[in-house]
Amino acid sequence: MATKKPEQPTLADVKNWPATVEVPRAALALGCSRSQLYELIRRGEAPVAVLSFGARHRVVTASLVRLLEAA
Repeated sequence: MATKKPEQPTLADVKNWPATVEVPRAALALGCSRSQLYELIRRGEAPVAVLSFGARHRVVTASLVRLLEAA
């Protein structure tokens, strides 16, 4: 049985998210894989603001919204 891929959220959806979100959720909104976004974060090249707490990372939703609005 195939697993259903989560749908990409709309900009309106993202605007209603909490102040910060998990990397996999942000990656879904950006249309990239979570591993790609984690790699960009590791290299300091993420296109969005990221808060790091040790090995944990959270993406700032306002930053994500700004990037998506500019696209």
